[in-house]
Amino acid sequence: MSWNVFVRNWWKNNPEWPNGLEPHMGKKLYLERCIPYDDARAKAEAYNRTHKPGRFSRKAEIEEN
Repeated sequence: MSWNVFVRNWWKNNPEWPNGLEPHMGKKLYLERCIPYDDARAKAEAYNRTHKPGRFSRKAEIEEN
């Protein structure tokens, strides 16, 4: 079984919503593909520790390939 690591935003700009943000699952940007679960989890956790999520809550996630 292999896993993919990707990042995406969880919000988008929309001035009609509170705080100007509308919930939105953004497009996936893959960082790694077809790696073991433990490696994928470690890479996602490392990304999230070293990158600020910012206004749009950009975070790394994993998915089964």
